[in-house]
Amino acid sequence: MGSGRAGAPEPYAGEPEPYAGEPEPYAGEPAGGGWAGGGLGRRRGRVALAAEGLRAYGLIAVMWIRSTMTYRFSFAMTLLSNLTVNFFDFVVIMIMFGHVRGLGGFAFGEVAFLYGTTSTAFGLADLAMGQTARVGRRVRDGTLDTFLVRPAPVLAQVAADRFALRRLGRVAQGLLVLVWSLVVLEGVDWTPVKVLLVPLMVVTGALIFGSLMTFGAAFQFWAQDGAEVANSFTYGGNTLLQYPPSVFGAELVRGVVYVVPLAFVNWVPALYVLGREAPAGLPPWAAFASPLVAAVCVALAGLAWRVGIRSYRSTGS
Repeated sequence: MGSGRAGAPEPYAGEPEPYAGEPEPYAGEPAGGGWAGGGLGRRRGRVALAAEGLRAYGLIAVMWIRSTMTYRFSFAMTLLSNLTVNFFDFVVIMIMFGHVRGLGGFAFGEVAFLYGTTSTAFGLADLAMGQTARVGRRVRDGTLDTFLVRPAPVLAQVAADRFALRRLGRVAQGLLVLVWSLVVLEGVDWTPVKVLLVPLMVVTGALIFGSLMTFGAAFQFWAQDGAEVANSFTYGGNTLLQYPPSVFGAELVRGVVYVVPLAFVNWVPALYVLGREAPAGLPPWAAFASPLVAAVCVALAGLAWRVGIRSYRSTGS
């Protein structure tokens, strides 16, 4: 009677409920596993997942770059100011060497080489992964949920969100100092291996710094105000590596060699290039271990992120 037609079935009578027999989103997947939707909820191979993550990262980054380039003059001024502000870090070292001939037994060109390698590596990592420092804020206000329901890996979305192209200023400043240091360096016996180590330490250093940023982002799932703790290892580590290890205590040097392997960003390979002994009693062949150390750091950072995203519980807002 209520349907208006005699004998007509009630709405959905005999029909399955919506989505009955279909898996719920993320069924069989860890909460926040990085994929949303029934068809996209299947587990994929790690290589395919990494490739999809890079693709998503690129698409999001390009979107923000286009947005930034809408106001090109503003972007140019911001980039120039970023480069200038970062250059003043090196001005401090220049002023220091205006009063001393060496620092911890290292000449000005050698310290500039250390500064240039770590600053370029950190600049690349900060450009690519710097936005992960905002994870704690997103966990607190619940905006991380937005990334969980999109068909793309969460880490790629978090890292590429609000991609800040102005951070190229830090990369450019570090690269300029690095090139200049290679010109003024004296007494270095350049071999093909040493030449190859220079770009290699920049790339592996960026991977190590990026891994530490990912560790810091994962840590913020439990400590939402832990961004400064992570910054002490990334920004603080960058400042530490700008100076020779001989000016620091032996315990600190061993800590950044054997505990948090920041020394493999530039100290270990750079000292080999400069013809100096490796820090903390490492053998000479350790200068070539940076790619292995970077690979281990990337794997552990990925594991930490996975554990963190599994432990995430929405604010419900």
